[in-house]
Amino acid sequence: MLPKLEGFAAALLGRLDATVLATVVSDLDALDTTIQSRGDLSAVLTDTSISNVARGQVLRDLLTNKVSPDALRLSVFAAESVPAQEVPRSMDELAHVARTLLDSGEFHHAGLGLLEARRRVGGFADALLDEIATDDFSSIEDDLFRWARTVEGNAELRHLLLDRDAPLEARLGLTSQLLEGKVNPVSLALAQFTVLGGRPRDVVGTLDFLVNYVAQARDWRVARVHTARSLNDTSQRELVGSLNALTGKNVELQIAEEPDLLGGVLVEIGDLRLDATTRGRLGALRDAVASGRVLQSAVNRND
Repeated sequence: MLPKLEGFAAALLGRLDATVLATVVSDLDALDTTIQSRGDLSAVLTDTSISNVARGQVLRDLLTNKVSPDALRLSVFAAESVPAQEVPRSMDELAHVARTLLDSGEFHHAGLGLLEARRRVGGFADALLDEIATDDFSSIEDDLFRWARTVEGNAELRHLLLDRDAPLEARLGLTSQLLEGKVNPVSLALAQFTVLGGRPRDVVGTLDFLVNYVAQARDWRVARVHTARSLNDTSQRELVGSLNALTGKNVELQIAEEPDLLGGVLVEIGDLRLDATTRGRLGALRDAVASGRVLQSAVNRND
């Protein structure tokens, strides 16, 4: 299983009781069988010309109200996060991991290289961050940053947490003892999984990775909307729906009215910039004229 999907699955499956987990196992088994037996569905999910968000939406539309919420989240995340060709295999692996956890009560994390281990921790973070308000992201960043500096600056603490030969229970226990009740519950879970799913010698590095990861995740959940005129409730709902479909995330709007845009909207989310303003279109026309593209186009039409 790809590390990011493994981390996401660990976050969701690891907190379920046996009854709910059994339902998830049944749902994932049924979906796996359906994908294997339905060539049309398999073709859509493995089509490299379809975006990852669109693949996730296909499964969401297909499975909503037909499987448990956790099975739905796992399936959609798998469709969105793995390469198209690997979607069917990833669904099979999800079903296998869930069944193994139900039977044995254990979720085994194999040793990984540094970058792959960080991707696994990132997947775990994705599952938790999807469940909380964007306003909480800043406090989680602060918690993780302070914990990283505490580990970095305390030789005794660093020696235990970074000792790969020290019992896992001892490292997890110390993390919980020092943080529980003092940080956001999501921060605690991420700090614990840094020990459980990351590399022992990379605890501080993984914590710093998570600080940046949470900040980037926040950027993709807040759309900064610059508009020449106020947007009514209907326009805001339509814009949120479009951005949710584009990013696969629950997007919040931060709206600023700027009359000098003349008309339309400018949306900035993550590293994506969508300029549909009148001023933007006039600027593009001005650049085209300056480069001679408009004149050349007109001459060609006359020919």
